[in-house]
Amino acid sequence: MRARDLAVDYPSVGIDSDALDAARLMAGQQLPALLVVDAGGVPAAILPASQMVKTLVPDYVIEDPALAALIDEKHADRLGWALAGRRVGDCLPAKALPLPVADPDDTALEVAALMAQVRSPLVAVVETDERGRRTRLIGVITASHLVNRLLGET
Repeated sequence: MRARDLAVDYPSVGIDSDALDAARLMAGQQLPALLVVDAGGVPAAILPASQMVKTLVPDYVIEDPALAALIDEKHADRLGWALAGRRVGDCLPAKALPLPVADPDDTALEVAALMAQVRSPLVAVVETDERGRRTRLIGVITASHLVNRLLGET
């Protein structure tokens, strides 16, 4: 099975898209991550749900998790306001994660090795031109879909 056969349509957002809208998309469809694309629709980054959660949690709580117990539910329910006026690009980690991109002809095992190496819940399947430039997104392979395939379930 080749990457092109495993790839499926998957929601994407632009780097300059509204972060709150992106979080709502992620939550509403229970996505493990979002595919972030550039203006030409070519994959630029993966935004894992865990990174979106990190964006919602105040820095002082991340530094001292015991402080989370001191925040009442009324204020905890307002954590989403941290995304107001922010772009998706603002939610990406400061240290860029490697963008997992598979060639359409890669095997399922090659995709699995890439996914494991970069610890990403998604791999974008992208065609490239003769110069190696990414030209067209074929689709995305999710970790759950790949595990299913590797187990012979689908």
